[in-house]
Amino acid sequence: MSEALQIDPTAQISPDARITPSTRGSRIVIGAHTHIYDFVVIRPVGGSGDVIIGEHCYINPHSCFYSGNGIKFGNYVLVAPGCMIVPTNHAYGRRDIPIRHQGFLPSKGGVVIEDDVWLGANCTILDGAHIGKGAVIAAGSVVQGKVEPYAVMAGAPAKFIRWRDE
Repeated sequence: MSEALQIDPTAQISPDARITPSTRGSRIVIGAHTHIYDFVVIRPVGGSGDVIIGEHCYINPHSCFYSGNGIKFGNYVLVAPGCMIVPTNHAYGRRDIPIRHQGFLPSKGGVVIEDDVWLGANCTILDGAHIGKGAVIAAGSVVQGKVEPYAVMAGAPAKFIRWRDE
C-alpha cells in the first residue's frame, strides 16, 4: 500500500466502494474499525487536501467525498446514505472561459468533522464547514461554516434547531 493510501487492517471496505489514490500527493487515510459500504466514492479531486477518516466511522452507501481542500473526520462519525462532502468550489467569474477551465476558488479551510457526529441522509457538506463534537445534521441539510458541539441543525442552508439532550 502506498503512502498516498493508508487503510488500517481492521477497517472494512466494501469491494463495491471506489477509493482512488492520488497522483498529486494527497493522502487518503482510513482509521481502525471504520466501515465503508457499497458504492461509496472517495477521490482526490479539486485540490491537494488529504482525506483523513478516524476510527470507528461508518460511511453508508452512495456517499461521495472529494478531497478538495481537505476532509478530516474524528472518531465515531456516522454518515448516512447519499452524503456529499465537497470541500472545493469551481471558479466561475469569467464568461469568456468555460467554468471547467477556470480552476478553483481559494480554500475556505476544507471540512472538519469532529468526534461523534451524525450526518443524516443526503447531506451536503461544503468547503469551510467545521462540525463540532456530537452534532447532528438532519437529512437533506447543506452545511457551510461552523456548527457548535452538540447542536442539531437542519435545512438548506442548515440552521440551528436545538441542542442535543444531555
